Amino acid sequence: MSEASTDPQALAEQVRDTMFANDAAAHALGMAVTAVGPGQATVAMTVRPDMLNGFGICHGGLIATLADAAFAYACNSDNQMTVASGFDVELLASGRAGDRLLATGRVVSQAGRLGLCDIEVHNQRGERVAVFRGRSYRMKGKPVVG
Repeated sequence: MSEASTDPQALAEQVRDTMFANDAAAHALGMAVTAVGPGQATVAMTVRPDMLNGFGICHGGLIATLADAAFAYACNSDNQMTVASGFDVELLASGRAGDRLLATGRVVSQAGRLGLCDIEVHNQRGERVAVFRGRSYRMKGKPVVG
């Protein structure tokens, strides 16, 4: 593993690259981390036909998974292994086949081991599809990048 950068932006990019290389769920769902920076991340996913539920709309759990991915990249961006301890999601609109969904998250609080991150999911038309608030727990002394 490479030595971690001291530049916050470069560090966030190193963390993204390390996490994404092993993120089987993101790969399976066709996600891409389109932006990352200190305390923030944007993750994209195009809704495929195999992501639709019995009503022909994107399964809400997959929208939550997209938001959860942005949550993970945002709260790990400073190279301290951080995991979800819980989240709430409100589904506001349907995702349809072919929609490109963007989940944009930012850390709003980090106090000791506990953090809070807000994520909004929008479609390609800028319509808000979901809001997500994640609670995180920071692992003591465990960097993502060595």
